Amino acid sequence: MKTFKLPDLGEGLPDAEIVEWLVAEGDTVKVDDPIVSMETAKAVVEVPAPYAGIIAKLHGQAGDVIKTGAPLLDIDTGEGGATQAAEPQSDAPAEATKPDPGAGTREAKTDTEPAADDVGQTGGERADTGTVVGNVTTSDEVVKATHTTVGGVKVTPAVRALARKLKVDLAAVEPTGPDGVVTSDDVRKTAEQGPTRTAAPPARAPEPGAHVQSEDPAPYRVSPEPTGEWQPIRGTRRTMARAMSESHKRVVATTLMDDADIHTWRPDEDITVRLLRSLWAGAQAEPGLNAWYDDEQNLRMVHKQMHVGMAVDTADGLFVARLRDVHASDRQALRGEINRLRDNVKSRSIPPEDLKNYTIMLSNFGVFAGRYATPIVNPPCVAIVAAGVLRHEVVPVLGGIETHRMLPLSLTFDHRIVTGGEAARFLKAMMADLQRGD
Repeated sequence: MKTFKLPDLGEGLPDAEIVEWLVAEGDTVKVDDPIVSMETAKAVVEVPAPYAGIIAKLHGQAGDVIKTGAPLLDIDTGEGGATQAAEPQSDAPAEATKPDPGAGTREAKTDTEPAADDVGQTGGERADTGTVVGNVTTSDEVVKATHTTVGGVKVTPAVRALARKLKVDLAAVEPTGPDGVVTSDDVRKTAEQGPTRTAAPPARAPEPGAHVQSEDPAPYRVSPEPTGEWQPIRGTRRTMARAMSESHKRVVATTLMDDADIHTWRPDEDITVRLLRSLWAGAQAEPGLNAWYDDEQNLRMVHKQMHVGMAVDTADGLFVARLRDVHASDRQALRGEINRLRDNVKSRSIPPEDLKNYTIMLSNFGVFAGRYATPIVNPPCVAIVAAGVLRHEVVPVLGGIETHRMLPLSLTFDHRIVTGGEAARFLKAMMADLQRGD
């Protein structure tokens, strides 16, 4: 009998949620057969069987959150059962992986060679990544959302998770994807129509309040009737809440705001691409903002290359996708990568390696609303830039006045490791680059 523990799914996260068991107790499985769909903060992935044998016990049900390194299921391998290629390193849960600011040579290597846990390794023997379950997490099936058939319906794990969340019966969804695969748009369309939605379980709410005692002779009365339903915070939103709390505890955030005059831009200028280029201009003036800070070891790594974490808004919460090699990419290449990352995020098919190891962050909330903001820095990064809504403003020019387009900028930085002067010079260099007409 072997106990399979939840591996680190390649994202450095402490837990994952069971979306759907693909096996039942008593089923026979082979090595690499998909056994369960797990939802992390980043994606829904299928975890393969590490051994051949008979499923003896499932540890958890759909909706349960399993900690990394905790038992997931037991497999009776029998006398001739297959064994792991790499035994667990420890019975303790694996700690969440974070970039090591002191490992400068290792970080530089990742720009030219794939890391040990990158997707796409080939060959019959998978290398041990040093995770809780040895080589299992390098299997393509762990990070690749391939479609399976559920009740005669072809669907990916991510779409199954979405259908479950929206309480949509997949059998009632008309597929429009290639080869008859149900897409996320198909599920949302069915959810909007309403009739196929199954009844939701009664929501648990706090006990209705009575009177709140106060010194006021007319006490405040809490409404005895709830006006909505309590919903568990899971997946992306749970991790977003955790990351925001961690940032609040660990970062001494300070924000500078200013406006870039962009009246010389062409009418069809790509705003996001220009913002990315200006980040590199800022880093050339003040490299210390394109950096990581390890507050536990009091170490800093100033990066020689720039990989930008772009905030992508979705209905499930906020994702930060990594745009690689901004310092060495032209406009066309940047736009292609931006589109790829956004499409992959929205379809929940983005590889885990595209969601980590960014060196600085960018948020373009101006596509929605708002002029200035106080954006949040995700450690170990030390800076994030946010762009607000473009506006026209009257400016004095040679004794007269003109109307120019202005781009509001907000730069939040970790004041423990970045000085106010460094941040101001970084922002000034950004604005100078944005104000150029080329």
